[in-house]
Amino acid sequence: MAFSADELRVLRRALANALHPAPLPDEDVQDCLRLAGSVDEVAGEAGRLRAFLLADLARYRDALPGSATGYLELLQDALAAGYDPRPEDLAALRLQRGRPVAAALLERCQVLAERSVRARLAGRAVPATTPAPRSRLLALPGGRAAAAEPERPKAPPAPPAPARPVPPAERPAPKPSEVFPPRRRPAPPAQQRAAG
Repeated sequence: MAFSADELRVLRRALANALHPAPLPDEDVQDCLRLAGSVDEVAGEAGRLRAFLLADLARYRDALPGSATGYLELLQDALAAGYDPRPEDLAALRLQRGRPVAAALLERCQVLAERSVRARLAGRAVPATTPAPRSRLLALPGGRAAAAEPERPKAPPAPPAPARPVPPAERPAPKPSEVFPPRRRPAPPAQQRAAG
């Protein structure tokens, strides 16, 4: 995660205030809240990216052996991001052991899996596959607490969204009777009816 120069100034002021608490001006509090919101957004995006990567990894693993090259690349990326290899990964790597990259990854994954099992047995926490949600920043020491703000009345639930129009590609083909309704025979003129 990279911070801009402005964000670093806000972070520096917040850290200084944490070390030496003093009342903060409202502008500084708002800056800190914006920075906390940005960090939350980045953490959420990282979680979504990680979930996408793991889903992609599972798809490639299911398509083995034809997807071996893509699977091995994705597994390397996932391991670099802190992924804890699963038994399915170890089994897939054993099947691909003839490839030098797969053999090296198998050794690495076995070490990581063994470390994970030992940590679980020792009772230590194992890194989760998805980041835990971070709690919202509600107050800063010496600053304005969000809890002190009056509660706003809850808005009524939004009405359900209207049904989206069906794209032409998804619409069923109309029946000929819907496109070309049956022809009605013209009624005979009134004089012919009376005579007939």
